[in-house]
Amino acid sequence: MNATKDDQTSARASNRSIVKALAYISAAVIALLPPLTAAAEPATLKLSFPSSDRSLGYLTLVEPFVDAINDDRRGLLKIVVYFSGSLGTPADQPQLVADGKADIALVLPGFDSKRFPDEAAIELPGLFRDAREASLVHTRLAAEDALRGFRDFFVIGAVATQPESIDSRKRIASLADLKGQTLRVNNPIDVVAMGKLGAAAKVMSLVHTANAINSGAVDGAVLELAQLFDFGVGRMVSHHYLLPVGSAPLALVMNRKVFDNLPEAAKTLIRDHSGVWLAERYAKTSGAISQRVLKQLRADPRRTVTVPTPADLATAQRAFKAVADDWAAKSSRNEGLLALVKSEIAKLRSSKETRP
Repeated sequence: MNATKDDQTSARASNRSIVKALAYISAAVIALLPPLTAAAEPATLKLSFPSSDRSLGYLTLVEPFVDAINDDRRGLLKIVVYFSGSLGTPADQPQLVADGKADIALVLPGFDSKRFPDEAAIELPGLFRDAREASLVHTRLAAEDALRGFRDFFVIGAVATQPESIDSRKRIASLADLKGQTLRVNNPIDVVAMGKLGAAAKVMSLVHTANAINSGAVDGAVLELAQLFDFGVGRMVSHHYLLPVGSAPLALVMNRKVFDNLPEAAKTLIRDHSGVWLAERYAKTSGAISQRVLKQLRADPRRTVTVPTPADLATAQRAFKAVADDWAAKSSRNEGLLALVKSEIAKLRSSKETRP
């Protein structure tokens, strides 16, 4: 039997009612779902670096951190590096971060003893065997808030170089040959140490050292082997005396307020690639570079590479101990810091941490 016109009209009205009901139900379900938002853009952080992307400080300390953050698949953060001191000189770096003109920067505490008065505890000569030991101790002291000057910063990395050695345009076959020479050094503690060994010394940035040697203002430099060719010093010297002196501290710091205002996931990402994680990578890379440089020096017939005799080493160690003792005697704080450094060294040497 065919449907009447009234039946067809009634069916269409019923269908419209069902469609409306389904629309209301769909709208209600959608309203209960969490809102869909577009993926957030990563927070951009400005990192100030005082030299080029080929320098040792960048390759060993800054690049591993930057790559780890920028390569994270979640895209939480993006670090943009400003090279070659485009935001300020090496001495400006801590203040750039404190003022918020840069979010992160590499700082050289040895050149700012007023801001970082306790870094001498890391610079004292004759303490550390290698960059790993020096870096892990520096990392621990920074984490324990034992070093003044870092309160306004989140410390991403607190490391220290391989014990520095001596490179000169003049012959150095023994400690006696240091007498009468003038050497570039990294900090005031090194000035005292070189004085104990009979040499004069001047605190000077590596940026200016090659020109100073070329002009005769200094005869050579105290620096780690890995940095010998970093700023042209290697071209100016041909005598290399492998006496382990002190380590030079470096720190990669971030404005603490900027860090604190980041989302928790971003802060966790930074923490996971700071501290010991970064110190280990720094020490491994800088150590490998030092070994390559040493091999290169020994293969060059125009250069002399001298390892100190046991007698000269013993003489130097007595001088270095006197430097440390004199520094510790200046205040109870210095005495406590030196004891803390020695305690951390002893822990490292007695534990499995002596091997990576």
